[in-house]
Amino acid sequence: MAERTEGVEPESWKTGGKYVEPGGEFTRDQRYIATRITADGRDGYPVEPGRYRLVVSRACPWANRLIIVRRLLGLEDAISMGVAGPTHDERSWTFDLDPGGRDPVLGIERLREAYLARFPDYQRGITVPAMVDVPTGQVVTNDYARMSLDLSTEWTAYHRAGAPDLYPESLRAEIDKVNDGVFRDVNNGVYRCGFAGGQGAYDKAYRRLFDRLDKLSERLRDRRYLVGDTITEADVRLFTTLVRFDPVYHGHFKCNRSKLTEMPVLWAYARDLFQTPGFGDTIDFDHIKRHYYQVHRDINPTGVVPLGPDLGGWLDPHGREALGGRPFGDGTPPPPPPEAERVPVEHTAAARD
Repeated sequence: MAERTEGVEPESWKTGGKYVEPGGEFTRDQRYIATRITADGRDGYPVEPGRYRLVVSRACPWANRLIIVRRLLGLEDAISMGVAGPTHDERSWTFDLDPGGRDPVLGIERLREAYLARFPDYQRGITVPAMVDVPTGQVVTNDYARMSLDLSTEWTAYHRAGAPDLYPESLRAEIDKVNDGVFRDVNNGVYRCGFAGGQGAYDKAYRRLFDRLDKLSERLRDRRYLVGDTITEADVRLFTTLVRFDPVYHGHFKCNRSKLTEMPVLWAYARDLFQTPGFGDTIDFDHIKRHYYQVHRDINPTGVVPLGPDLGGWLDPHGREALGGRPFGDGTPPPPPPEAERVPVEHTAAARD
């Protein structure tokens, strides 16, 4: 996961994974490798097709953002993607999905090898998403929030024909404002509930989460998308939390005032995005559930992964077309994902529990 694999300090990796500090409030470590890949190469890493590899886990909501944006913009040929497994050992994310347990491009077994190649004494979290410089095998950045914006603004020369503008200049101030509230209370809010070490911290996080979800419901009641009349970065950021809400956050993180399926506006909005090319086709429900329930052993000591919920509802009609809006603006939907990057059908909403 992003940010110290969901806020875990490095020592916690060695002690079996400690995610909850008794009596305390969860505080996300937001210190990232701030190096940027830019068109002018001002940080020493210029935009260059084929040079960088995006390392993700489909379990992670922060990495899922990059997967979606890369798909929508058509950057698959310009930036290759390595997919780590849904769980990790005490050292870091591993490439156990690949033959021989090694990433076929980077040739490494664990993502930490790319971090240590650049920073031999690296003491922060080994996190996904991460962009790795293929020629040197060194991590470039794990600053996920900046990474997705840079895909939209710095990689324009390699966007597909018909790529949407996910961060239009005229709407950036509003997008940033919406994103700030969504991050504090929803994206990070579910973790503040799940990793709360005391009743007071949990109660505060719970109220903030559902207060924000109620406000978002009102915002989306008569508008199809969060900002403007097309899909933007704001929709991507909210979607990756909503799609995980019922499978993991409602039960595992005790975000249980309401399921997503019990919040009509947000449920319809999430289905609308899920059924939009580039969103639902990136979601691996099996990886999502296995990560949260098997890795967070101080929350779920048995590691038992629940069979539910039934995922078939994601494909039900949503009716949001009546609100107008144009998903891709003047652009077009992305083509189907490359064969090698398709989620196994048994891990998707098409496989009903």
